Amino acid sequence: MATSKAAYPSAARISDSECYPAYTASLKCLEMYHTDKSKCQDHFDIYKECKKKEREARLERNRNRSLFS
Repeated sequence: MATSKAAYPSAARISDSECYPAYTASLKCLEMYHTDKSKCQDHFDIYKECKKKEREARLERNRNRSLFS
């Protein structure tokens, strides 16, 4: 049974997101430096930027979709 990729990928689950590696890296950093979150700021920034790009791409896909097609 073959699986097909959806036309509009969903990131309803974090593991489906392209940002999942950045998310897990942030969590691992927090585990290592639980008393000093400032050491993880680079990881947080990378994840935040990824989520921003992911959201922008989703908004662009929605803008380009026609309600009448």
